[in-house]
Amino acid sequence: MDCLFCKLIEGTIPSKKVFENDRILAFHDIAPAAPVHILIIPKKHIATMNDVTEEDDALIAELFTVARQIAKEQGIAESGYRLVNNCNSEGGQVVYHLHIHLLGGHQMKALAD
Repeated sequence: MDCLFCKLIEGTIPSKKVFENDRILAFHDIAPAAPVHILIIPKKHIATMNDVTEEDDALIAELFTVARQIAKEQGIAESGYRLVNNCNSEGGQVVYHLHIHLLGGHQMKALAD
């Protein structure tokens, strides 16, 4: 498989890890869009949010649990942060391995109401 994130999981491409267990890896984004910009990914290859199945429900919930934990560790839980998942090309997805962006560390602009 020629997936960038799978290579990070395998360790063939280095990353600046902030969290890892047997199901999830989290690391700093190489092109941060905020002072804190961490990607949280399942180790199971799931291409997009559209490919998530009921079997993945616990894994998806764990991604959000890890996101909350990392936000606390990074000191942005109380001030606030944003979680973003891009799905497919029009949604802005570039790497086709499900991932959540954890963004924080400054005032975010409001999304359209």
